[in-house]
Amino acid sequence: MTVRTRFAPSPTGFLHIGGARTALFSWAYARKHAGEFVLRIEDTDVARSTPEAVQAILDGMNWLGLSWDEGPFYQMQRMDQYKRVIQQLLDEGKAYLCYCSREELDAMREQQMQEGKKPRYDGRWRPEAGKSLPAVPAGVDPVVRFKNPLTGNVVWDDLVKGQISIANEELDDLIIARGDGTPTYNFCVVVDDWEMGITQVIRGDDHVNNTPRQINLLQALGAQIPQYAHLSMILGDDGQKLSKRHGAVSVMQYHEDGYLPEAVLNYLARLGWSHGDDEIFSMAQFCEWFGLDHVTPSAAQFNTEKLNWLNNHYIKQADLARLAEDIAQRLALAGVQVHEGVDLQGVIALYRDRAQTLNQLADSVAYFYRKPEVDAAAQEKHITADIVPVMHALFAVLEGLEWTQDNLHHAIEQAVTANALKFPKVAMPLRVMITGGAQSPSIDAVMTLLGKSESLARMQAILRA
Repeated sequence: MTVRTRFAPSPTGFLHIGGARTALFSWAYARKHAGEFVLRIEDTDVARSTPEAVQAILDGMNWLGLSWDEGPFYQMQRMDQYKRVIQQLLDEGKAYLCYCSREELDAMREQQMQEGKKPRYDGRWRPEAGKSLPAVPAGVDPVVRFKNPLTGNVVWDDLVKGQISIANEELDDLIIARGDGTPTYNFCVVVDDWEMGITQVIRGDDHVNNTPRQINLLQALGAQIPQYAHLSMILGDDGQKLSKRHGAVSVMQYHEDGYLPEAVLNYLARLGWSHGDDEIFSMAQFCEWFGLDHVTPSAAQFNTEKLNWLNNHYIKQADLARLAEDIAQRLALAGVQVHEGVDLQGVIALYRDRAQTLNQLADSVAYFYRKPEVDAAAQEKHITADIVPVMHALFAVLEGLEWTQDNLHHAIEQAVTANALKFPKVAMPLRVMITGGAQSPSIDAVMTLLGKSESLARMQAILRA
């Protein structure tokens, strides 16, 4: 049997980091077993589903490189199929019409809670042999309920959590179609998984409670039951439920914040799954290693520090032309144009080892393409009255210099020796004049890239002030 997995997000918001991990694990499982990965958009919540959210999901999947083999399928385009299966269940006596009003259901649950019972539908419209049903009320559009088994247990071997057993007595008769005829979420999922031949359902553990209902529905339809794997939730850095302030943002926000997709994927792969002590690996290697038996059933904890470390690694490994194209776009958004300036690839090569994000990298190199704002505190600290004459003398030497990194380095060392100073006493004020701040790679390398004319102009602007 061909392995077929699916990712089935609801387009009621963005693709967040938890959804992306579910998509990654489902995709990797299919790739590991030379199977097929299906993308399905569960858009039956018409009030909350939006085209923008659908596009955000597709953009996030494409940015991560999680390509699907079939789809995207949209549930709203399959309504006729769901209604046909609902009618089949009604005809076979496996579902029935329920005419309870909202007020009746509320009163039913209120009484049950007062009696200390679990609130649930009491089956008053469920047809049974020898049972008299209430008179059909006028003006009520009935819902359709599934006749859940009354006894026994629903048992499945969860591929992450182990064996799970739920008593049918805990489940009431699920509504599978609303009064207006619209099929409900749990029913649509069942029909889709059945007709799309899904063999493994990999999803978040917030769906565990849906699983016994879905298994019962599949059995009623005579369908093959897929294997289920429920992934534990992701906690934030502080151990609390993941929120917007620590990761539960759109996957595309990571792009905007300067993360590379391979870093995000590598990080997500290790979020609840492990392969020994391996931390850095390609997606090809991940697919080869991946197995649900190495997914932990306990909650995974998001660690921004580790994500930043991985992103730095991938920035250092990335193709310079690719980085230059990205950084040019980020700088353009900040009003900085690079096309007629210093070679951007050379600048990136100088800076990328210390950048945790592409935004940091773009900010770090912007001064090559526009006059920097000089940090007042750095200027006061490093360009002191006693060092200004040294800088004037160095400026005079640099004016007549053939502009190479070796020559620049030698000139700075001569200034250090001639004035009996330590190297930073000369390099730091030079750094402030050239870059605007006290942090940069080797200043002779920076000045080599920036060029003679621009470097001297920046020195002169401070020395004349």
